[in-house]
Amino acid sequence: MKAEFSEQVLLKGLAKNDAKAIETIYKNNFNMVQSFVLNNNGSYDDARDIFQEAMIVLYENVKSEKFVLTCQIKTYLYSICRRLWLKRLQYANRFTTQVESLEETVPIEEDLEHQEKRNLDFAIMERALGSLGEPCKSLLEAYYLQKKDMTDIASIFGYTNADNAKNQKYKCLIRLKKLFFSQYNIGE
Repeated sequence: MKAEFSEQVLLKGLAKNDAKAIETIYKNNFNMVQSFVLNNNGSYDDARDIFQEAMIVLYENVKSEKFVLTCQIKTYLYSICRRLWLKRLQYANRFTTQVESLEETVPIEEDLEHQEKRNLDFAIMERALGSLGEPCKSLLEAYYLQKKDMTDIASIFGYTNADNAKNQKYKCLIRLKKLFFSQYNIGE
């Protein structure tokens, strides 16, 4: 009941161009759309464009007196973004299947559930990485995010050679996995 009320407040705020409502809708929904676009041959800029178009559609609909939202805002925005992105891919000839047949293949609800699960997993991993401590956190970030090789990592972190750095990376990865799964099991 409270979520439904706050969604109505957000929609009314959007209709009045309230910056706080717009920001809240953006914060609550952009990551989901970004993940969808990135996983389907798109870029961050593509995701921003698609999300902006969807926000305009939502804004125009909310301004109409006849509009009644029969689902959550995130479901509505996701379905608009999904349709817009698939049309864009089809137009760019990077996607050969008809948009209509894709809707039959993966129902939006299943895709949305998968995306929410994935976002939850990423949040748990971020918390686990944050509680990992140094130098493990920096070492894993250097290897996996900054794509540094073991020789560079050995010199940066003061290990005698690349094999020692690799050994330490392995130990840090084991610690990270333990932290992740301990937090993951708590969340279930």
